[in-house]
Amino acid sequence: MTSTSTAQISSASRLAFPMHTISTLCSLAIATQVLAQSGAASASIPPRPESLTFAQLRFEPPTASEYRHTLPCGVVVFLAPSTEFPLIDLSIVFKGGAYLEKPSETGLAWMTGAMLRVGGTTTLAPSELDEKIDFLASEINIGIAATNAIASINCLKQNFDESLTLLMDMLRNPLFDAAQLSLRQQEALEGMKQRNDDAGPILDREWSILLYGENHFESAEPTADSIASITPDKMRAFAQLVLHPGNAIIAVSGNFEVGPMLAKLEAAFATWPAGATVGDPPAPTSTFVPGLYHIQKNIPQGKVFIGARAITRDDPDYFKFLVMNDILGGGGFTSRIMKSVRSDKGLAYSAGSNVTPRVWYPGEFRAGFQSKNATVVEAEATVFAEFDKMRNTLVSAEELDTAKKSFVETFPRTFESKPQMLNVFVSDEMTKRDANYWRDYRENILRVTADDVQSVAKKYLDPDSMAVFIVGDWATISNGDPAAGPNRPKFSEDGTTHLPLRDPLTMKPMGVATVPAPAPTK
Repeated sequence: MTSTSTAQISSASRLAFPMHTISTLCSLAIATQVLAQSGAASASIPPRPESLTFAQLRFEPPTASEYRHTLPCGVVVFLAPSTEFPLIDLSIVFKGGAYLEKPSETGLAWMTGAMLRVGGTTTLAPSELDEKIDFLASEINIGIAATNAIASINCLKQNFDESLTLLMDMLRNPLFDAAQLSLRQQEALEGMKQRNDDAGPILDREWSILLYGENHFESAEPTADSIASITPDKMRAFAQLVLHPGNAIIAVSGNFEVGPMLAKLEAAFATWPAGATVGDPPAPTSTFVPGLYHIQKNIPQGKVFIGARAITRDDPDYFKFLVMNDILGGGGFTSRIMKSVRSDKGLAYSAGSNVTPRVWYPGEFRAGFQSKNATVVEAEATVFAEFDKMRNTLVSAEELDTAKKSFVETFPRTFESKPQMLNVFVSDEMTKRDANYWRDYRENILRVTADDVQSVAKKYLDPDSMAVFIVGDWATISNGDPAAGPNRPKFSEDGTTHLPLRDPLTMKPMGVATVPAPAPTK
């Protein structure tokens, strides 16, 4: 049998041999062929793994124009067909959001988005709508955030047409069921009552107020009165203002053909009147005031933000700032703040920094950490020391190289899935980003020098232009760590602004801030 090939084994022969014997013969035949074919190639294989060489991998970002279409009604559509799964993912992004609310109606945008999904339509009660969506095994969601609204579908290919019909009914013919509205208002009220339970939400909201002002949409918080004022008519008017083809951009990925999909979308949008496109979100009008701010809360650890307003997305310093921040505190365990505050001194479990530019006005730069109250001052001083080093000395070649490689080597993740890629294209279309941004991204990162890093550090890491905001127990925080000895760093009361907690239902300050006296120095 050793001379018999697998192709010559007859049915009778297979009956005479156990199946594992036949499998072994097949494997031996395949291995023999592979060895024969690779005999010449084996001579070129290096003796050790470290001697292996590979061709350089090159990734070129996709361009939006390859996926961009325009419906006859004028709506821009991005399509990325794929046959990987029998699924279709659709999103309709509308420009407009909470920035269009009246101050007395804060929360209207969020509530409108929620009720569009759960409030039924003029032809389907809320329970009927849910039953239809569940029967289709589709995910249909609608939400309205600060600057845009998103309506989305994720469904099986064969259920797309019916899912799209349901979504369009929800967007164009919302019922805003009174019982569902009452339930959502009660849930919102219960959530508000917990606003002062944790330090994190307190610091987040007060920091936003400090940066953007109390009346700006970035820092606006719904109140019991503003939520109670929401009615079906107000939600209907808000939906009509935002949710229409004049504000819309569509993205679809998944198992479909381009021509038929464009036809389906045009049919869905053909009779939907396009209203006026809404304007851009307004810039804050308040003045940012640097200083030391504190809110008293009897907790074992103080939570701290340090920072200021920074840059816009299209600022010439953008790429320099990204690299500088990565070295300073944005790069995780390779960053200076993490190393000094956590690894070297053990003052915090997590510490770092981030820069979040805004499109229409400057965003923020912020460093942050959470440390036990007695070591808050030392951790804060350590962060400022890192600011000084960044401003006064050039970063090392190794730090610069690590930061650049981090951005360059993770760049392909921006486009790692087709839905994610289309989300990028939609955002860029809506915010009018430079068409060459992604093509030139890596080159702009690699162009940053150590001198560039120092220049933006000098410009934006000025301690006199920053605010420090602390939520924690002042009696312990201000006195510093007794274990540090008589020269331990302390906070002075001079120039410190103590703020009272806000009433969780009205968002008004609850009287005058009361601050415990520092513990006696031992």
